[in-house]
Amino acid sequence: MPSVFVQGRPVDSYPRLAPEAGNGRVRRITEVGEEVLHKPCRDVTEFGPDLAALIDDMFLTMYIADGAGLAANQVGVDLRLFVYDCPDDDGVRHVGHIVNPVLEPLDPAGRRLLDDGEGCLSVPGAAMDVPRPDRAVVHGYDRDGEPLVIEGTGYFARCLAHETDHVNGQVYLDRLSGRERKDALRQMADRRDEVLARRAANVAALSG
Repeated sequence: MPSVFVQGRPVDSYPRLAPEAGNGRVRRITEVGEEVLHKPCRDVTEFGPDLAALIDDMFLTMYIADGAGLAANQVGVDLRLFVYDCPDDDGVRHVGHIVNPVLEPLDPAGRRLLDDGEGCLSVPGAAMDVPRPDRAVVHGYDRDGEPLVIEGTGYFARCLAHETDHVNGQVYLDRLSGRERKDALRQMADRRDEVLARRAANVAALSG
């Protein structure tokens, strides 16, 4: 079994960071409460150098923040797009981007819900259990406008569902009870400064 899939295709080897990150610049990550995170994003209609540059920036920003996925509205851009570099439960690494993602509805009879810890770069420092299906299939396009289907299981399925929620204007806190949401926001209040300091240190190390 290949240990890395890039854009849903197996590859023999792959660098520690996706090459796109080498061309990117670090952008500020938006936080829960900012309007761009809480409304559905617009479809991407132009495929070209601007989109490619945004993808480069998103990869670098995701790595700086030690994330496994990042949606465009998490860097303040109101477009349906996300990048990911995420393992599944078998330790297989999945790397790529998807434009205008749509999550395929799964037959409720054939899906298992997994309760597992979930965090979000836009809710820095908080992690809560969120039930998600153990499989996800996302349809969309690549940066050149070519059709793309990405499938994931386990933790990678969680990542695909979480990032597709983002482009639909949802954060994982929206899937929690009121009490759980308060708990997550309290965690964020306690740990946010520490998380942001770590990101700043990563940026400094990059430019050093």
